Amino acid sequence: MLFFYMVILFIVFLFQFGVSCSCLAMNRGQQEALLNSAWRILKNKTKTDLETQLNCCGLLNVTNSRAQFELDVQNCPALCKKGSVCFSCGDKMLTHATEALKILGGVGLFFSFTEILGVWLAVRYRNQKDPRANPSAFL
Repeated sequence: MLFFYMVILFIVFLFQFGVSCSCLAMNRGQQEALLNSAWRILKNKTKTDLETQLNCCGLLNVTNSRAQFELDVQNCPALCKKGSVCFSCGDKMLTHATEALKILGGVGLFFSFTEILGVWLAVRYRNQKDPRANPSAFL
């Protein structure tokens, strides 16, 4: 049982370590690409709900998706549209995502190294001899 615990814990470590490193290594360009691809597949109802909740309009005002941005701003129900300044939702989400990725990556790395400690302890205790065992018995 201890062997299987060790193997499963090591697999969880590898997965968690990989995800944590990718969270910490993700730059702003990769975040924008991920956000753009997610925004394209969202339904209009979901977009308007998001714009209302975050009080922003459109995703990102960039040249390659200018027509989509103008259409989103035109259909935006947010209260900031009535005011003078209305930020894009992409800027707000990217700011939050950058902070969240750093926190998640750090916490994930911390716990992945505690899992390695668990694997090391399991290996150590797995190889110990049972003091109550008969030393003349083969198995």
